[in-house]
Amino acid sequence: ENSFFASKTSRFARFEPKNRAQNSPFPLAFLTTSVCKEHRFELPLQSSRKCLRMLSSALRVYFVEEQSMRFPVLAAFVLGLATLAAAQTAPWDYTGKRGELVWGKLDPAYQACSKGHEQSPLDIRGAHLNKALQPIDFHYIGEAIRLTNDGHTIVAHVDPGSYIVAGGVRYDLVEFSFHHPSEEAVKGKLSEMDVQLLHRSADGKMAMVAMRLVEDAGNPNAVLAALWKHLPKTAGASAKIADMVDPAGLLPADRGYWTYMGSLTTPPCTEGVRWFVFEQELSVSRDQLRIFAALFRMNTRGLQEPHGRRIEANE
Repeated sequence: ENSFFASKTSRFARFEPKNRAQNSPFPLAFLTTSVCKEHRFELPLQSSRKCLRMLSSALRVYFVEEQSMRFPVLAAFVLGLATLAAAQTAPWDYTGKRGELVWGKLDPAYQACSKGHEQSPLDIRGAHLNKALQPIDFHYIGEAIRLTNDGHTIVAHVDPGSYIVAGGVRYDLVEFSFHHPSEEAVKGKLSEMDVQLLHRSADGKMAMVAMRLVEDAGNPNAVLAALWKHLPKTAGASAKIADMVDPAGLLPADRGYWTYMGSLTTPPCTEGVRWFVFEQELSVSRDQLRIFAALFRMNTRGLQEPHGRRIEANE
């Protein structure tokens, strides 16, 4: 690809105006338009991932071979475009032509979804008791939360401050999200919903704490009651909740759990995630369930093969 753009950038040079001012950004602006039009992409650039990849490659060659001594201040711009291009990933869905059966084919970054051997969720059965497993220490605090509808679920973004300690490692709470029905199964049975709390350690390791929610017509969940008033209804919309919301209200009284090594349940399906699934279920009222189901009729990944993984229980 770089050799292709090396020839392109040499051809672009002849289009520069002869009387352009020194250090003019014209070559990069012209290159931006030329690369996209050469390959019949429409501007703006963010509308095409392929254009971004091509543009970032062209800019690297152009900068290094022709402009490195004349426009050093543009290095950050080039690097930023390359990073943006790399960050763009293919859209996906739970069903249909972009459903989970083809996630691994939609983007090279999603290969773990189809080729991984530590994928989540799992059907929890045959867990081995491990008395050496310590209880999870929760240090959650009440805080303002921002809800986002990402088109696949509702994600609750939290400010820094809440964390857990599991296996002697501190994991900071990053966000939590909801699924209907649950993604985790126990002996083949799914619950009506689940909530998954994603945590990350200082060295980048991830831990997921999952609670299953079962319908109890007249017993609403207090945390959900605070969140559901502000649910953004359309993809891309968000809402800030000014009232303090304590994620600890999503935890069961009995902290017994199952644990195994798994993955994120959405693309790119990153593996190496330590899962903790609480044994005790929480309640969700019928109205709360209906409100969420009206937005996401089904946003659940199917159960994955265990591939010999060991599921352990702390009690």
